[in-house]
Amino acid sequence: MTQSAEYWIQHLKLKKHPEGGYFKEVYRSNEVINIKGLPDRYTSFRNISTSIYFLLKSDEFSAFHRLKSDETWHFYLGSSLVLYIIDHSGKMRKLVLGNQPGDSNLQFTIPRGYWFAAKVESPGSYALMGCTVAPGFDFEDFELGKRSELITRYPQYKSLIDELTILE
Repeated sequence: MTQSAEYWIQHLKLKKHPEGGYFKEVYRSNEVINIKGLPDRYTSFRNISTSIYFLLKSDEFSAFHRLKSDETWHFYLGSSLVLYIIDHSGKMRKLVLGNQPGDSNLQFTIPRGYWFAAKVESPGSYALMGCTVAPGFDFEDFELGKRSELITRYPQYKSLIDELTILE
């Protein structure tokens, strides 16, 4: 890595994200989907698509959260990032995003409603990603996982939930 995390935070004008890490919205479609054209889980119109830069340092994590829309994560640079995804049936999937052929993916889409969290694989490093959401992101569609509720629902993942949630 030739540039530091701090370089990218300043260069891209990233700010703290409530789930952890740093972000900046870089695209919000000018076109919107009327509420009548959206599934019932939405309460108002949504932009067709949005995207952000997202940087995560190795001493931080992206806490378990879920969205009402699908979200595609794109790996740009840095160390590999591990995504932990809990599907609707309660099955956990661990997926690596990075640029190591055969060992990682350059991008992955997390289906709506799945709980997911992330952390950087290598100590003393960071991962710079892009995240694209369609229909477009709105904080109304974002739910940060509550540790106690997630542990009650998924006790088999207690240690990981303890590690990747924000204290209530």
